[in-house]
Amino acid sequence: MTDSKVCNQNCGTIVFPDFEQVFVFGFFTEDETSSRTAGASKLNDIKKSKASKMPPKSVPLPAKPSKPYFFYGHRKPSQNRPVVYGGLFSNRQVLKPPQSPLPPSPPFDLRKWDPHHLSQNPSPPPISTPHQHSKLSPIARFIIDAFRKSQYTWGPSVVFELNKLRRVTASLVAEVLKVQDDPILASKFFHWAGKQKGFKHNFASYNALAYCLNRNGRFRVADQLPELMDSQGKPPTEKQFEILIRMHADKNRGQRVYYVYQKMKNFGIKPRVFLYNRIMDALVKTGYLDLALSVYEDFRGDGLVEESITFMILIKGLCKAGKVAEMLEVLRRMREMSYKPDVFAYTAMIKILVSKGNLDGCLRVWEEMQRDGVEPDVMAYVTLVAGLCKGGRVQRGYELFKEMKKKGILIERVMYGVLIEGFVKDGKVGSACGLLKDLIDSGYRADLGIYNSLIEGMCDVKLIDRAYKLFQVTVQEGLEPGFATVKPMLLVFAEMRRMSDFCKLLEQMQKLGFSVNDDLSKFFSFVVEKGERTIMAVRVFNELKVKGYGSVLIYNILMGALHKTGKVKQALSLFQEMKDLNFEPDSSTYSNAIICYVEDENIKEACICHNKIIEMSCVPSIDAYYSLTNGLCKIGEIDAAMVLVRDCLGNVTNGPMEFKYALTVLPACKSGAEKVMEVLNEMMQEGLPPDKIICSAIISGMCKYRTIEEARKVFANLRTRKLLTEANVIIYDELLIEYMEKKAADLVLSGLKFFGLESKLKAKGKVPSFAIELNRLSAGVWLHLPAQLACFCFSLLLGPNMHNAVSGYEMIALDLLSPDCLFPNVEYV
Repeated sequence: MTDSKVCNQNCGTIVFPDFEQVFVFGFFTEDETSSRTAGASKLNDIKKSKASKMPPKSVPLPAKPSKPYFFYGHRKPSQNRPVVYGGLFSNRQVLKPPQSPLPPSPPFDLRKWDPHHLSQNPSPPPISTPHQHSKLSPIARFIIDAFRKSQYTWGPSVVFELNKLRRVTASLVAEVLKVQDDPILASKFFHWAGKQKGFKHNFASYNALAYCLNRNGRFRVADQLPELMDSQGKPPTEKQFEILIRMHADKNRGQRVYYVYQKMKNFGIKPRVFLYNRIMDALVKTGYLDLALSVYEDFRGDGLVEESITFMILIKGLCKAGKVAEMLEVLRRMREMSYKPDVFAYTAMIKILVSKGNLDGCLRVWEEMQRDGVEPDVMAYVTLVAGLCKGGRVQRGYELFKEMKKKGILIERVMYGVLIEGFVKDGKVGSACGLLKDLIDSGYRADLGIYNSLIEGMCDVKLIDRAYKLFQVTVQEGLEPGFATVKPMLLVFAEMRRMSDFCKLLEQMQKLGFSVNDDLSKFFSFVVEKGERTIMAVRVFNELKVKGYGSVLIYNILMGALHKTGKVKQALSLFQEMKDLNFEPDSSTYSNAIICYVEDENIKEACICHNKIIEMSCVPSIDAYYSLTNGLCKIGEIDAAMVLVRDCLGNVTNGPMEFKYALTVLPACKSGAEKVMEVLNEMMQEGLPPDKIICSAIISGMCKYRTIEEARKVFANLRTRKLLTEANVIIYDELLIEYMEKKAADLVLSGLKFFGLESKLKAKGKVPSFAIELNRLSAGVWLHLPAQLACFCFSLLLGPNMHNAVSGYEMIALDLLSPDCLFPNVEYV
């Protein structure tokens, strides 16, 4: 620039929008500069002379903070740029948005709860604040803010905002996709960026899209990215397939791993050893050993050399599948490659085989470990001994235990517990007691599990007094024994009829804080598991209830056990005794009573118990539903039985299949006997022969929709196929006729009520009997018009089954004012 012409300008004001201050800059000539400098020096001399004449200040004024100017200036963080990174013009402050306290939520009121509230008012997508994306670049934050303004939906408004950007780079796309949680929006943005002039995606943007899709559950779409890359002129590399394989492996999607591997082969990319190991490990962990072995064949076909981890992956998979011979073959090949498993690898093999119950394989692996000269550690011994004891090979486990003692290996308490439990199960209580002494001599303190095993073992051999002493030891040592500790002792006391000791133990349990009634319920449940001990359980309970022990749950357990053993009368006596003692029966009690009453052929009392359950707003058990429905069908109460069928299927989650087929038969009757037989054939394929409920459903459906002849065709077909006996066919035919007559009588009485004739009969004190026989109507002459209409309605109501009977009725002349005008020969009560 030249000197005076260009520099002779007025003072200019420059405003920086990122700063709070306004700075004034002047541009002057050399003469103006020198004059101003001289004037400033004179002014300083005058100020110094005045200052020398003034008295000294006693209290110095606080220094004002220097205002920032251009060189040392700084700005305050704003809402759009909350973080200021270090530099010449920044102060590295963060603007934290004010956090307003959340308003207290109103108390929950069940009466105002709307179960459809969430479906009608879905929660909005999470809105990311600028503070959450504080590490993003400004342009990336601008793009995220554009998404936020459009409610995270792609549209013209988002495109308008994005078009303000002068240039979009692939790294910027990757940066946005890394924080995006909407896969649809991310895909739209990725596609929009690819259409920009001169733009090409790089590996980072493709990888970011793959991570975004997988993170939001669109892993199948992410698997199509290699084809997208190839179509856009960016062939995928091994790294892209590795990302997909790692994502599927972390989520245990073994088949997707194999799918990506096959796609990798189609692209002509050969994995490295590391990636082969990753693929095989994912397949083995998800249980696809055959696919893992096929991948291993490809591994060997590519001429790659196995690593030790390759062999260990295969060995673990073969151990899981129980293929010990193949596992030993891989182990031999591993040795040929100068690899030798360490103690941790052998322990892992033993642990897998123990979990599968393959004890022979465990011992083979143990021999191979000794052959390789690998010294087992404590974990290896504990794993093998625990497996042998649980598998019933306690003696072999005890030999390993002695081997540990001989080698001076520290034996943990868990080893003693496993061996003691194994000896007790094997009936060797003496050996178990010897191990307890060895345990105490070794400085350990026995835990409650060890004492429980020993008490159970002693009770099995009827050493009840010694078992009781061990129980006292657990109390003295403060081990807090539970029901598992006292259960075997209670059983032995009951079997030996030592009820005084039984009650004494109950009193001690009560002092120790036991819930005696609950524990007695558990005890009786355990006792009646074997049917032959049911009588003993009842005998014990009869003695306990005298001393005040008893509960509704115990009555329910004993009633159910007595019913299973066929002692229905005794179960009903317990039910009556329970009510006499003022115990309040629950729904389980009434359900047991329903089953017993039905077997006792007392359907009325069973129905009363059912009504009691309904009054309690409870639901009977499925067995009670089935038993009561069978009982109602047996006595011909078909309508009530069908009501129970619908009620059961409406109240329980998984009702009997007979009930489901019964409701299928009813509408099938509309189509005739052939459709009903199709349903019955399907039912028999499921292994369910037709029973009383199905036959009653056939009777109900045919009487409602078809004819008696159609129902007889179905029963005749079942008789031909030997699914019904001749006696049953006769019984069902009688039920069919009786049910039809009952329906016809009900329809006639309904017609009387409909036309107002019942009130005229009642006015004279004559009500027709419910046992009306329609074929005994007396002869008569032509009817008056209202009576003709009544008979016509009767014929329509009765349907095709009774149309002929109605048309053949011989009526008498009706006198509308006389109550004897209709059915004069019918008996009145």
